[in-house]
Amino acid sequence: MTCKDARALLTAYVDSELDVANSIQIQAHLEDCAACARIVDNQQRVRSAIQSSSLTHEPPDEFQQRIRRGVRAESGAARGRSRPAAAWPWIAIAAGVLLAIFVTGKVAFGPSGPPSDLVAQEIVDSHIRSTMPGHLTDVESTDRHTVKPWFNGKLDFAPPVEDFAADGFPLTGGRLDAIGGKTVAALIYRRNRHLINLYVWPSTEPASTPALRAIQGYNLVHWNQAGFACWLVSDLNSDELQQLAARLRGSLR
Repeated sequence: MTCKDARALLTAYVDSELDVANSIQIQAHLEDCAACARIVDNQQRVRSAIQSSSLTHEPPDEFQQRIRRGVRAESGAARGRSRPAAAWPWIAIAAGVLLAIFVTGKVAFGPSGPPSDLVAQEIVDSHIRSTMPGHLTDVESTDRHTVKPWFNGKLDFAPPVEDFAADGFPLTGGRLDAIGGKTVAALIYRRNRHLINLYVWPSTEPASTPALRAIQGYNLVHWNQAGFACWLVSDLNSDELQQLAARLRGSLR
């Protein structure tokens, strides 16, 4: 089984939706392919995070009160119309569905706000894992003409690959990773002793200027440009990380 064939089945594998034959083939492939194994590990971490109790959310009192008022109003109207008893369960079901939609929406977006907050945390987690031995690169090279072709056939897009060694940000390699359940390109740069990960994937979001944030002591810079979502993450100071962001933005024009 090739990487391309396996990646079409990885999400179903993580969700235990594959038949026995395909599951066995995927397991055998994962034993020999560190890149696909890393994607499965990231997807499993995302799934566990979404299902964790830390992402549960209690609907506001006002919302709950509106549901109760609606049920009481329907109850009074039903008494006036002599509603059949069989209709009552549907009132409770409707109220439950509304609550479920509200709570599920909060889980999907996270308690802290928009989806980008969850993405930022996942990127920091991925960056930390990349510093472990054997997790940093799938292709190790300072030559962009070696790194860029390596992604051919492994992704359904061509990531922008540039080297900024002349500016003090040498390219050192690349790898496949998974963010938000999607396979993305990760390009590795260095600044003196500091490791920098650049995560890139296709995006339909409008172009945006770089936004800086810090999570767990790591700096992140995020922007959308030329049909790509770009995320830089490092323990490098924010000024120098923004310098690299400016050079990357210049190369994407």
